[in-house]
Amino acid sequence: MKCVTTIHELRSDLKPSRGKIIGFVPTMGYLHEGHLSLVERAKKMCDVVVMSIFVNPLQFGPTEDLEKYPRDLARDTALAEANGVDFLFTPSVEEMYPTASKTLVTVKDITDSLCGASRPGHFDGVATVVSKLFNIVQPDYAFFGMKDAQQVAVIQQMVSDLNMPVTIVPCEIVREADGLALSSRNVYLNEEQRRQALVLFRSLNTVKQAFDNGERRTAALKEAAVSAISKSPEARIDYVEIREYPSLAEIETIDGEALVALAVYFENTRLIDNIKLSVRGGNAHVSHHDESQNSPGHGDRSELELCGQYNN
Repeated sequence: MKCVTTIHELRSDLKPSRGKIIGFVPTMGYLHEGHLSLVERAKKMCDVVVMSIFVNPLQFGPTEDLEKYPRDLARDTALAEANGVDFLFTPSVEEMYPTASKTLVTVKDITDSLCGASRPGHFDGVATVVSKLFNIVQPDYAFFGMKDAQQVAVIQQMVSDLNMPVTIVPCEIVREADGLALSSRNVYLNEEQRRQALVLFRSLNTVKQAFDNGERRTAALKEAAVSAISKSPEARIDYVEIREYPSLAEIETIDGEALVALAVYFENTRLIDNIKLSVRGGNAHVSHHDESQNSPGHGDRSELELCGQYNN
């Protein structure tokens, strides 16, 4: 594995790989099995795998956890190498933003709700850094976890609107054995908060059960989720929403593809989770996020088997 810290060096090192299939896994580090599952999928689909580790200041608000965001580059480097990453790109903030940026990438409408409403400017920071990374790496495929389904929708929209020659591969949420979605921020939880955080998965299962039993009204399904979460005394709800996916438009009943998304605080730690539901031909389905979006120039690869934040 080659470790690279500068844009110039990475571009130079990747020149011999042009013409091969390049896969890209962008992360903010503090790697866990969710990140490594993206690498595993990338290795199956691509000849060369590039991972980036960069805690992007543009996507953090002034009261958020930029300074205390967990970091352990030595550990991450060892994990990346052990799991077959070919190039590990770990730029500094000064390398990525040598001057105050006068250009931001903004995706409209689908960033107005959910995490976009709770974290103003967050998705401008995500879209901007991902756009920069795509320009630097020039991958054929980029792999993102569906734990942040809104982020995936934003990036897919950006790629489509700007005709970026990269295929976005959404990958399934990876969970602990007890159901908690893996996240670098789980390290913030104390033992009791970790136990109570299971209410996120339980609430989604409550919604799924009601949906399987025929409930299609989003208000009733949201009420079931809120009721389940409220049983956890330390849980503070940021939002519980059910939206059409990927447009994230408000809906009153589920009659197609829908995203059940939630964000919950445990003291200062904010966790997100989601599940996708769909009604097809009058039948209910639970999606495992195995769809991908093919951008111009990669339609000939759409038959490949695909998996289901800026990854964290």
